[in-house]
Amino acid sequence: MKQSKLDLLQGTLDLMVLKTLAAMGSLHGYGIARRIEQVSGNQVLLNQGTIYASLVRLEQRGWIRSNWGVSGNNRKAKFYSITAGGQRQLAADARYWERLSGVMERVLRMEKESGPLLGEDGEPA
Repeated sequence: MKQSKLDLLQGTLDLMVLKTLAAMGSLHGYGIARRIEQVSGNQVLLNQGTIYASLVRLEQRGWIRSNWGVSGNNRKAKFYSITAGGQRQLAADARYWERLSGVMERVLRMEKESGPLLGEDGEPA
């Protein structure tokens, strides 16, 4: 069975963009998208519309800022960098996703149990 590319859960792309800018410094949209694809092992492929929607959203929230500059191939491009507010948001989002992924890992590793279901008080339901 052929493995398909991953569909991103809502909010994950913004976190990926913030982390990429925190790790790499100022980048243009194309560079951000390519870096995310590279780090994901090409499991996540981003089109221009997807990455730029995230960049607009993040800039409106004040988590990134943009400046015009010249790209490596000598073209005018908008470069994005993370703000102090973006750094705080990145830290909060990273903590949330680490907790959530830990919960999902425990749930997915759950084995079939033959005992009774327990209620909120820990007693059999």
